[in-house]
Amino acid sequence: MRKFLLYLGLFALAPALLLAAGSAFASTVRVVVPVHDIARGDTISETDLTYATLDGAALMSGIPTKMVEVLGLQARRTLSAGQPFRSEDVRRPIVITKGQTVTMQFIVPGVELTAMGRAMSEGGVGDTVTIQNPASYRMISGTVIAPGTVRAMGPISAPTSNLARR
Repeated sequence: MRKFLLYLGLFALAPALLLAAGSAFASTVRVVVPVHDIARGDTISETDLTYATLDGAALMSGIPTKMVEVLGLQARRTLSAGQPFRSEDVRRPIVITKGQTVTMQFIVPGVELTAMGRAMSEGGVGDTVTIQNPASYRMISGTVIAPGTVRAMGPISAPTSNLARR
C-alpha cells in the first residue's frame, strides 16, 4: 500500500516537474554577437565578438553559441553590433577567386600530377570549386587545399567532341 501511495504521489508531482523543466529550457541562451558592425568580407577575430543572452523560445537554428565556431571566418554580409547572426552569414576566407589561374593536383597511389587550370568559382580552404582545364576545356571538381592550389577529384562533365555527336 505504501508503494502505491508513493507512486501516486510521484504521478501527482510529474506535471509540476515537467512544467518547471520546460520553463528552464525556454529561459535564456547565451549566443555570440558582434561588438561592433563587421563589414562584408572582414575576417572575424576574438575582439570583434562578445556574448549576449536570448530568450530560448526565440532562438533560431544556426545561431553560434561559441566564439570558436566563427573565429577566423569571413562575413558574407554586414553583421550588426549586438545582433545575433546565423552560421550561413559567415564563410571560410576566400583564397581562390573566379578566373584565377590555379595549380591542380591529381594524386593517386604511386602517381602525382600537377597542371594549371582556371578557377570557374571561388572558395576557401576545404571548399569544393570548379576548375577548367585549358588544354581540354573539361570542367574538373576539386577541393581547395591552399591559396592557388586545388586537389582535383575528377571531371564534372564529359568533353564534347565531333566524334561523340555522330
